[in-house]
Amino acid sequence: MSPLKLPATLLHDQADACLANWVAQLPPELPPAVVLDASEVVEFDSSALAVLLGLRRALTQKGSALKVQGITPRLRELASLYGVMDLLQPA
Repeated sequence: MSPLKLPATLLHDQADACLANWVAQLPPELPPAVVLDASEVVEFDSSALAVLLGLRRALTQKGSALKVQGITPRLRELASLYGVMDLLQPA
């Protein structure tokens, strides 16, 4: 499975569709960890964290884990502010 990618812009208006799209595309058989590349996200709000945590929850329910790579300093700062950085395991 190729890495998922956060889009350059992920705001409240796009959050539900982004998460639903990823969950719908998950294959029945998942690897132990799914990698998500967050390096290209530039414009985002706390909804981006909700999407990441929603994807993490969906993967956990299917016996897989989420590994986030390329976390930008701003995204790391927001995740730390909300106390969820530990839930976003770096790849």
